[in-house]
Amino acid sequence: MSQKIESMSDVDVLGLLVGSRHAGHLLRDMRGSLSRLLHDPLPAAYASPLIAAKLQAARELVRRALTEAMAQREVLSCPEVVRAFLQLTLASNDHEIFLALFLDAQSRLIATEALFRGTLAQTSVYPREVVKRTLVHNAASVIFAHNHPSGVGEPSRADELMTRTLREALALIDVQVLDHFIVAGNEVVSFAERGLL
Repeated sequence: MSQKIESMSDVDVLGLLVGSRHAGHLLRDMRGSLSRLLHDPLPAAYASPLIAAKLQAARELVRRALTEAMAQREVLSCPEVVRAFLQLTLASNDHEIFLALFLDAQSRLIATEALFRGTLAQTSVYPREVVKRTLVHNAASVIFAHNHPSGVGEPSRADELMTRTLREALALIDVQVLDHFIVAGNEVVSFAERGLL
C-alpha cells in the first residue's frame, strides 16, 4: 500500500474491508456515519455473508482493543474508551441488556458480563445475582450499563431506583458503584455526570 492508511478517506479505508465497489454506497446508505456502520444493522443490500463477516470482524477487533485498554489502565482515566466500548457493545441490540464492568482495586477492568437480558422496554435486574457475580470476580468496584433500544437516553425513575438499590446492596460488601451508563444509539448518558449516584 503506497498511501498511509491514516491519510486515506473513510471510503477508501472501508474499501479495504468490503471492496471499493461497495464502500461508497455503503457509507452513503449509513448517512456518512462510521459510527452507524459499527453499531447499526447493515442495510439489506449489503447483507452478503462476506461483507457482514468482515464488518463484524472489524467491530470485534475494535471491541477487543477497547477491552484491552480498560484492563491495562485505570478506567476512570479513560472515560472515552469506556463510552466507546459500551456503545459498541450495546447500541445495536433490539432488546435491553444490563451489563456490568467489574474492576480491581486500581479500577482496571477484570471482566465484563451481560448479567440480564430483557425486552424492548425493560429488564429485570436482581441485586442478589449482581452481588454474587461481583464476589466471583473479587471486584473492588463496578460500572453498570444498559441500553435503551427506543433511542431515548434519558434515565427513567425505575433506572434511578435500580441503581440506588444496587449501590446499597454492593456497599454491604464494600464494593463501590462508580457509574451507570445508558446507551441509546449514539448517545451515552452517565449517571455520575448527572449527579444521580
